[in-house]
Amino acid sequence: MKGRRCLHAALLCLGVLCCSQALGTERPSLHGHLEKGKEGQVLHRSKRGWVWNQFFVIEEYTGPDPVLVGRLHSDIDSGDGNIKYILSGEGAGIIFVIDDKSGNIHATKTLDREERAQYTLTAQAVDRNTNRPLEPPSEFIVKVQDINDNPPEFLHENYHANVPERSNVGTSVIQVTASDADDPTYGNSAKLVYSILEGQPYFSVEAQTGIIRTALPNMDREAKEEYHVVIQAKDMGGHMGGLSGTTKVTITLTDVNDNPPKFPQSVYQMSVSEAAVPGEEVGRVKAKDPDIGENGLVAYSIIDGDGMDMFEITTDYETQEGVVKLKKTLDYETKKSYSLKVEAANVHIDPKFISNGPFKDTVTVKIAVEDADEPPVFLKPSYVFEVQENAASGTVVGKVHAKDPDAANSAIRYSIDRHTDLERYFVINAEDGNIKTIKTLDREEMAWHNISVFAVEVHKQHQEAKVPVAIRVVDVNDNAPKFAAAYEAFVCENARSNQQFITISADDKDDSANGPRFIFSLPPEIIHNPNFTLRDNRDNTASVLVRREGFSRQKQDLYLLPIVISDGGVPPLSSTNTLSIRVCGCDGSGSLLSCSAEAYALNAGLSTGALIAILACIVILLVIVVLFVTLKRQKKEPLIVFEEEDVRENIITYDDEGGGEEDTEAFDIATLQNPDGINGFMPRKDIKPEYQYLPRPGLRPAPNSVDVDDFISTRIQEADNDPTAPPYDSIQIYGYEGRGSVAGSLSSLESATTDSDLDYDYLQNWGPRFKKLADLYGSKDTFDDDS
Repeated sequence: MKGRRCLHAALLCLGVLCCSQALGTERPSLHGHLEKGKEGQVLHRSKRGWVWNQFFVIEEYTGPDPVLVGRLHSDIDSGDGNIKYILSGEGAGIIFVIDDKSGNIHATKTLDREERAQYTLTAQAVDRNTNRPLEPPSEFIVKVQDINDNPPEFLHENYHANVPERSNVGTSVIQVTASDADDPTYGNSAKLVYSILEGQPYFSVEAQTGIIRTALPNMDREAKEEYHVVIQAKDMGGHMGGLSGTTKVTITLTDVNDNPPKFPQSVYQMSVSEAAVPGEEVGRVKAKDPDIGENGLVAYSIIDGDGMDMFEITTDYETQEGVVKLKKTLDYETKKSYSLKVEAANVHIDPKFISNGPFKDTVTVKIAVEDADEPPVFLKPSYVFEVQENAASGTVVGKVHAKDPDAANSAIRYSIDRHTDLERYFVINAEDGNIKTIKTLDREEMAWHNISVFAVEVHKQHQEAKVPVAIRVVDVNDNAPKFAAAYEAFVCENARSNQQFITISADDKDDSANGPRFIFSLPPEIIHNPNFTLRDNRDNTASVLVRREGFSRQKQDLYLLPIVISDGGVPPLSSTNTLSIRVCGCDGSGSLLSCSAEAYALNAGLSTGALIAILACIVILLVIVVLFVTLKRQKKEPLIVFEEEDVRENIITYDDEGGGEEDTEAFDIATLQNPDGINGFMPRKDIKPEYQYLPRPGLRPAPNSVDVDDFISTRIQEADNDPTAPPYDSIQIYGYEGRGSVAGSLSSLESATTDSDLDYDYLQNWGPRFKKLADLYGSKDTFDDDS
């Protein structure tokens, strides 16, 4: 710390000297001098009023007093204290302060070039009393001078790199880079040199670039896989006194295929039971390869031995083992041991290291066959027998045979798996294996029977064998041919002689050997049928032809033609089938029109056009009747029956619903006026007037568009002033209530004077909603009780 403080002091002195020299050499005079031009003109050259240069201050100064940066002085300053120096700009008043009298600038804080390399300030001289600027303001720069105070730093604290094993010397591994925060343009503070501290003699580093390279040949991953290297970066060009930084580099050797597979032993011993099934694993072998990944993959194969046909080997790539499996069934009694030569070879071989080969190894595998208690073995893997259908019960179908392969040669018993013979068509002799029928077989029901036969050792019931037996039922001609479909033929009344109208075929349930070719013929008794004849087409079909002309539906509309069909079996079978032939009416082109005799009779009396006309007339009459009934129902009935029963006022019926008293547009109120009162005279119909009533001159009939209130008021006034009106009210009774009413009169005046025979007591049981009606229409006794 003491040495460093002395260094700062020395640098500070150097900076002050530089500043003083600059001030001494560039001190201009405030007063100008005169220069004479070419034509005698006097030119005034104004001089700089400031005396200064670029200032420097050393970073990281830690002295007790503020460091002097420099001094500002103006030519107009006579030293009497009337000039005041002002400092402004970056850090002014905080980092840099100025003596306003002398112009000395001091740095009050420690500066760090890495945080800020320079500061721009502005100085100005003003009158101390009036603060009037005496000189224009000027800018100057204060640069922070660098010292070596930052050690080099690597971009990463730890690096990881890979390089293949057995790489040549000088193979590039990785480049590490460090940085120095000091000024690279000043001295050697930021000049770095790399060196290796740990990792020799395996690796080296280039001093200028930081590239790490291999230093030893044939580095083996199988011997050592990972290396830890420490790299140092030192500034000051690596000289003494420089600062340094380090980083760790982990270098891993990647694998290459430089090692062949190797079996750890020369012979493998294995055993397998003769009862093993093909595909069963016998044993495993493994060749070791120190390489990893795809470089360590090993494939196994059998290259020699007497068991190449009986065994096979596959590779388990998860465990890198060779799996020996059984390829064919073994027999201890035939061969008791086998020998194999197995080879293990690398899958991927690197040509660079082919000289290290061969990359394969061989081993001998000896396999012993173990004796096992085997189940019986049938002489054939499956059996196929034939038996004729309809054969008698007990007919021999065939014989199966099995034996014990063991040396004991135990006796065998046979049985049928009843799950394969649910109907129990067959039985087997337990001693000799003869299969017989116990039911009659029908090929048309089931042509093949597939059963299974068991063979077990007499003294070892758990040892059994199973064999499939297929029994084919041979066909015999036991089904006569029949029509292939339910034929129904049609012949026209105007059919021509020898005209074909239908082709028929036959079907036989028997096998093809006992079926076609079919022979068609007519029975001998109708071979000379006058109506129809039959022609055998010799392709298992036959055509029916018309023998005569002129059929009539009125005489006979249906004919039945028997046809004999014979098959080609031995012996042949035949059947007689009946063909229905219906006589139909046809047009000139032979298209069917009708096959009914009733339709023929109807058609004989009326033509089709006449029938359509009759139907149209009937429809028109029905429409007229419907319209007449509809109009009849819509006819309005008169409201008054007799002309002489006219009342005082007219009642007009309409279907509109008015809008109340304010609706004066929907209905013309004038229709309520008495037609006789339009001219001012309204006769009374209940009494005979004694003299003619003349209306008062002041009262005028109401117009057609008057309001209801005005109309009623006018009517009341006319009635009050009518001298012919009696001093009593007259009652008009309207008993007419329309035609066809089965309910009779509904007038409340009449019903009020009669006693009702209806009983309304049941309204008491209808709940509170009908209580008011029950009280109004209840029985008299109920009212009395309530009173």
